[in-house]
Amino acid sequence: MKPIQVGLLGIGVVGSGTFNVLQRNQEEIKRRAGRGIEITMVADLNVARAQELVGPGVTVVSDARAVIANPDIDIVIELIGGYGIAKSLVLEAIAAGKHVVTANKALLAVHGTEIFAAASAKGVMVAFEAAVAGGIPIIKALREGLTANRIQWIAGIINGTTNFILSEMRDKGLDFGVVLKEAQALGYAEADPTFDIEGIDAAHKATLMSAIAFGVPVQFDKAYVEGITKLGAADIKYAEQLGYRIKLLGITKRRAADAAKGSSDGIELRVHPCLIPAKRLIANVEGAMNAVVVQGDAVGTTLYYGKGAGSEPTASAVIADLVDITRLHTADAAHRVPHLAFQPNAMSNLPVLPMSEVVTSYYLRLRVADETGVLTKVTGILAEAGISIDAVLQREADEISGEVSLGQVPQTDVIILTHDCVEACMNAAIAQMQALPSVLEPITRIRKEELA
Repeated sequence: MKPIQVGLLGIGVVGSGTFNVLQRNQEEIKRRAGRGIEITMVADLNVARAQELVGPGVTVVSDARAVIANPDIDIVIELIGGYGIAKSLVLEAIAAGKHVVTANKALLAVHGTEIFAAASAKGVMVAFEAAVAGGIPIIKALREGLTANRIQWIAGIINGTTNFILSEMRDKGLDFGVVLKEAQALGYAEADPTFDIEGIDAAHKATLMSAIAFGVPVQFDKAYVEGITKLGAADIKYAEQLGYRIKLLGITKRRAADAAKGSSDGIELRVHPCLIPAKRLIANVEGAMNAVVVQGDAVGTTLYYGKGAGSEPTASAVIADLVDITRLHTADAAHRVPHLAFQPNAMSNLPVLPMSEVVTSYYLRLRVADETGVLTKVTGILAEAGISIDAVLQREADEISGEVSLGQVPQTDVIILTHDCVEACMNAAIAQMQALPSVLEPITRIRKEELA
């Protein structure tokens, strides 16, 4: 049978890895797919470099639209990234009747609804295993392997840069800014690391997992996003003393209404630092590795771990998509696995809940004047708000401020772990505590997830 012909848009780190792995393992891949898969055309602005990478047997052009216009190309791989030209090229490839493989989580998290609708109307597939957690087959697991389950929640370390930074902060006792520079020097962080350290990259990925898990449209604009830039070495140390690790998690949960707590049906979709019990497997994922925990009603808890980025790990996911499409290339479009796991006419309208309605527990750190009655006032405010306390830790402050305005008042850190409460209640309580004259610095609040 004639090999499937593939056009590659962008031959950077992932593109070159995809080409190399496909060449190296072509016989094994052919045995799995039932026919050959060949990259026969590449578009890249640096034509000379691209031609050097792929050799003489592949056509290299500078215009991506030339690849889309080629009638011999069956599948287009989009590895350009971003929201701009990538969106136009993906929609043009779909309109031309080409299947699409992409690693572009930002594009799908923001414009996925439009792209999937266009693909369904045209009867082609858009595959995106590489868009979430690199080489970990989490999309396949959610969309197919766990299809018997009613997914209850997902929590994932899905950004390697931030996990590397937090691991180094814990191991070396350093603050965020110092470790960020180290991560940039080692190539783990970009020169402009904003998407990573502010949680945006993780939120793109969490948005896609949420849509597949719960059968809702992709809704990145509804996600709550908080990064790791405000975390200090002291908080990581205190968390350790309390039996927790701090990780940046992408979390999505199905939540039923609870009249007692004033909450309604909906889905939580959030990215932020979390305290996780140190005994949980995911709490021990270190360095630039990724891991995703999925809780299903039938299977219970499953964990997916591996490299979340890199040339060949991501290429592994891209090629898995190529094989899937090759197997289903001639199948009736109605019998293929839906893009978001659920049939398009059976999608749910469950709302993404605002952060103020999220229910979780908390770590609070207050830098206070070491005076009689401070702890009583703080705990009194929490009690009046209906927030129960799980644990309290009091430690001498690591540093005493030299500011004259503080009058050399001895300072102490009060660390409080709470039980579950509604975020809006915690916001109000923090505002009251912050107003106390004895609270000397902005209160640190980190959410806590038991993941039990």
